[in-house]
Amino acid sequence: MKMDITFGQYVEGNSILHRLDPRAKLIIAILYVVAIFLANNVFSFALIVASAVLITVLSGISPRIIGRGIRPVLILIVFTAVINIFFVRGDHPLVNFYFIHIYREGLVNAAFIIIRIVVLIVCTSLFLTYTTTPIALTDALEQLLSPLKKLRVPVHEFSMMMTIALRFIPTLIDETQKIINAQTARGADFTTGSLIQRGKALIPILIPLFISAFRRADELATAMECRCYTGGEGRTRMNVLKSEPKDWIFFACIVLLGAAVVCLNRFFPLFAVSL
Repeated sequence: MKMDITFGQYVEGNSILHRLDPRAKLIIAILYVVAIFLANNVFSFALIVASAVLITVLSGISPRIIGRGIRPVLILIVFTAVINIFFVRGDHPLVNFYFIHIYREGLVNAAFIIIRIVVLIVCTSLFLTYTTTPIALTDALEQLLSPLKKLRVPVHEFSMMMTIALRFIPTLIDETQKIINAQTARGADFTTGSLIQRGKALIPILIPLFISAFRRADELATAMECRCYTGGEGRTRMNVLKSEPKDWIFFACIVLLGAAVVCLNRFFPLFAVSL
C-alpha cells in the first residue's frame, strides 16, 4: 500500500503565482471555482481546460507533482463517471443490452464531471497550497475575515487551526506510511481478504496513528506556549501583505474568464448539460 500524496505541501519557487498576494489568490481561487461550476458545454469546458493548462505553466510546478496530487481521488473520479454513464438517461441511446443502457448524455456528463473534478483539484492546489506558504495563507485568511471580529468571531484562532490542519496532512500521511510499513514487516496483510477483514486489518494502523496525532498536537501546543503565543491580540507581522498591479491583473483575468464561460454557455450550447 503506497501513499504518494502531495496535497497540502508547499513547493518552493519564484513563479508569478508564488509572488501573488495570498489574499488575491484566495479570492481568485473562489472565483475560479465558480467559473468551473458555471461551465456546462463543450466550448466553456474547453476554455476552462485551456486556462488550467496556462495556470499550470505559470506556476512552474512539475506535472508529476500535480499528478501525484490527483492520484488519491482517482477512485472517486472513476466511480462518479461510471454512475453518470450507466444511470443518466437521455434522448440519444448508444447501448441497449438487457439492463445496460448507455446514452450519449451520460457519456457527456461523465466527461464533464471528470474535467470539472480534475481542474478543481489542480487549480485550487496551485493557487493555494502549492504556491502559498502556510504562514502567508494564515495571514491572508485572517485579513479577509477580519470584519467578523466585530461579531466576536475568533478569526485569528480559526485561521490558525485551518492552516495547522492543512500543514499536518502530509505529516500524517508520512506517519501512516511508516506504520503500514512497520505492520507489513510484522506480517500484516492489507490487500487480501473480504471487505470486513480488510477493515479489521486497518485497526492496527488507526490506533497508533491517532496516538501519534494527539502526541504531535500536544507537542505543538507546548511549543506555542513556550514561545508565549497568546493568539491574535496585539500580534504583529514580519511581512506585511501589499497588493500589486499583477494581483489586480490576475483578478481581472479570472473575472473575464467567468464572463466568457457565461457567454459560451448562452450563445454556443453544444452538448450542454444542466447545472
